[in-house]
Amino acid sequence: MQKRIQINNVEQIKAFRAMLPLDAYLTQTTISKTLKDLIKIRASQINGCAYCINMHTKEAIDNGETLQRIFLTSAWREATRFFTEEEQTVLAITEEITLIHQHGLSDELYQKALQFFDEDQIAALIMAIVTINAWNRIAISTHAQIED
Repeated sequence: MQKRIQINNVEQIKAFRAMLPLDAYLTQTTISKTLKDLIKIRASQINGCAYCINMHTKEAIDNGETLQRIFLTSAWREATRFFTEEEQTVLAITEEITLIHQHGLSDELYQKALQFFDEDQIAALIMAIVTINAWNRIAISTHAQIED
Protein backbone atom coordinates (compact mmCIF):
# COMPACT_ATOMS: atom_id res chain seq x y z
CA MET A 1 0.00 0.00 0.00
CA GLN A 2 1.43 3.36 -1.03
CA LYS A 3 2.09 5.80 1.80
CA ARG A 4 -0.17 8.85 1.90
CA ILE A 5 -0.50 11.95 4.00
CA GLN A 6 -1.08 11.66 7.69
CA ILE A 7 -3.96 14.07 7.91
CA ASN A 8 -3.23 14.87 11.53
CA ASN A 9 0.23 16.20 10.52
CA VAL A 10 -0.66 18.58 7.70
CA GLU A 11 -2.35 21.95 7.28
CA GLN A 12 -5.80 20.41 7.48
CA ILE A 13 -5.06 19.42 11.07
CA LYS A 14 -7.73 21.92 12.16
CA ALA A 15 -10.38 19.85 10.39
CA PHE A 16 -9.01 16.66 11.90
CA ARG A 17 -8.99 18.19 15.36
CA ALA A 18 -12.55 19.41 14.90
CA MET A 19 -13.65 15.78 15.08
CA LEU A 20 -12.10 15.21 18.49
CA PRO A 21 -14.94 16.93 20.40
CA LEU A 22 -17.31 14.34 18.91
CA ASP A 23 -15.29 11.63 20.59
CA ALA A 24 -15.27 13.65 23.82
CA TYR A 25 -19.05 14.05 23.64
CA LEU A 26 -19.50 10.30 23.17
CA THR A 27 -17.54 9.52 26.34
CA GLN A 28 -20.05 11.60 28.30
CA THR A 29 -23.20 9.83 27.07
CA THR A 30 -25.07 7.14 28.98
CA ILE A 31 -24.33 4.61 26.24
CA SER A 32 -22.22 1.80 27.72
CA LYS A 33 -18.61 1.24 26.68
CA THR A 34 -19.65 -2.22 25.50
CA LEU A 35 -22.19 -0.79 23.06
CA LYS A 36 -19.77 1.87 21.85
CA ASP A 37 -17.11 -0.81 21.31
CA LEU A 38 -19.53 -2.98 19.33
CA ILE A 39 -20.47 0.02 17.17
CA LYS A 40 -16.84 0.84 16.43
CA ILE A 41 -15.91 -2.74 15.64
CA ARG A 42 -18.94 -3.51 13.46
CA ALA A 43 -18.83 -0.30 11.43
CA SER A 44 -15.09 -0.73 10.91
CA GLN A 45 -15.63 -4.31 9.74
CA ILE A 46 -18.26 -3.21 7.23
CA ASN A 47 -16.03 -0.42 5.95
CA GLY A 48 -12.97 -2.68 5.82
CA CYS A 49 -10.89 -0.37 7.99
CA ALA A 50 -8.09 -2.56 9.35
CA TYR A 51 -6.57 0.35 11.26
CA CYS A 52 -9.79 0.97 13.20
CA ILE A 53 -10.61 -2.73 13.67
CA ASN A 54 -7.18 -3.21 15.20
CA MET A 55 -7.49 -0.17 17.46
CA HIS A 56 -11.04 -0.75 18.63
CA THR A 57 -10.76 -4.48 19.25
CA LYS A 58 -7.79 -3.75 21.52
CA GLU A 59 -9.86 -1.10 23.32
CA ALA A 60 -12.76 -3.50 23.66
CA ILE A 61 -10.50 -6.12 25.24
CA ASP A 62 -9.17 -3.47 27.64
CA ASN A 63 -12.81 -2.65 28.49
CA GLY A 64 -13.51 -6.29 29.35
CA GLU A 65 -14.93 -7.60 26.09
CA THR A 66 -14.33 -11.29 25.36
CA LEU A 67 -12.39 -12.49 22.35
CA GLN A 68 -15.24 -14.81 21.40
CA ARG A 69 -17.73 -11.95 21.12
CA ILE A 70 -15.24 -9.85 19.18
CA PHE A 71 -14.68 -12.75 16.76
CA LEU A 72 -18.44 -13.18 16.37
CA THR A 73 -19.32 -9.51 15.85
CA SER A 74 -19.19 -9.79 12.07
CA ALA A 75 -21.60 -12.77 12.23
CA TRP A 76 -23.78 -11.58 15.11
CA ARG A 77 -27.02 -12.49 13.30
CA GLU A 78 -25.96 -16.14 13.36
CA ALA A 79 -24.58 -15.90 16.91
CA THR A 80 -27.48 -14.22 18.65
CA ARG A 81 -27.07 -16.16 21.88
CA PHE A 82 -23.81 -14.28 22.48
CA PHE A 83 -25.42 -10.84 22.19
CA THR A 84 -28.31 -9.36 24.16
CA GLU A 85 -31.36 -8.11 22.33
CA GLU A 86 -30.23 -4.56 23.10
CA GLU A 87 -26.81 -5.27 21.59
CA GLN A 88 -28.38 -6.91 18.54
CA THR A 89 -30.51 -3.82 18.05
CA VAL A 90 -27.44 -1.58 18.22
CA LEU A 91 -25.53 -3.81 15.80
CA ALA A 92 -28.46 -3.69 13.37
CA ILE A 93 -28.67 0.11 13.67
CA THR A 94 -24.92 0.31 13.07
CA GLU A 95 -25.29 -1.73 9.89
CA GLU A 96 -28.25 0.26 8.57
CA ILE A 97 -26.56 3.63 9.18
CA THR A 98 -23.16 2.48 7.92
CA LEU A 99 -24.86 1.13 4.79
CA ILE A 100 -27.12 4.20 4.58
CA HIS A 101 -27.15 4.04 0.77
CA GLN A 102 -29.15 0.79 0.89
CA HIS A 103 -32.25 2.04 2.68
CA GLY A 104 -31.24 4.05 5.72
CA LEU A 105 -32.37 3.51 9.28
CA SER A 106 -35.72 1.76 8.98
CA ASP A 107 -38.78 2.84 10.93
CA GLU A 108 -39.12 -0.69 12.29
CA LEU A 109 -35.61 -0.72 13.72
CA TYR A 110 -35.96 2.81 15.10
CA GLN A 111 -39.13 1.74 16.93
CA LYS A 112 -37.37 -1.32 18.30
CA ALA A 113 -34.56 0.91 19.59
CA LEU A 114 -37.14 2.91 21.55
CA GLN A 115 -37.77 -0.24 23.60
CA PHE A 116 -34.23 0.03 25.00
CA PHE A 117 -33.21 3.66 24.64
CA ASP A 118 -34.67 7.12 25.10
CA GLU A 119 -34.35 9.74 22.37
CA ASP A 120 -31.15 11.23 23.82
CA GLN A 121 -29.55 7.79 23.82
CA ILE A 122 -30.68 7.11 20.27
CA ALA A 123 -29.14 10.43 19.24
CA ALA A 124 -25.91 9.37 20.97
CA LEU A 125 -25.97 6.00 19.19
CA ILE A 126 -26.44 7.71 15.83
CA MET A 127 -23.60 10.12 16.56
CA ALA A 128 -21.33 7.24 17.63
CA ILE A 129 -22.05 5.46 14.35
CA VAL A 130 -21.58 8.61 12.26
CA THR A 131 -18.32 9.38 14.05
CA ILE A 132 -16.72 5.96 13.56
CA ASN A 133 -17.77 5.99 9.92
CA ALA A 134 -16.00 9.34 9.50
CA TRP A 135 -12.87 8.03 11.23
CA ASN A 136 -12.98 4.91 9.01
CA ARG A 137 -13.10 7.05 5.91
CA ILE A 138 -10.15 9.14 7.07
CA ALA A 139 -8.07 6.08 7.96
CA ILE A 140 -8.86 4.27 4.70
CA SER A 141 -8.34 7.35 2.50
CA THR A 142 -4.98 8.12 4.07
CA HIS A 143 -3.79 4.49 4.30
CA ALA A 144 -3.40 4.74 8.07
CA GLN A 145 -0.85 2.20 9.20
CA ILE A 146 -1.84 -0.46 11.72
CA GLU A 147 -0.04 -0.08 15.00
CA ASP A 148 1.26 -3.13 16.86
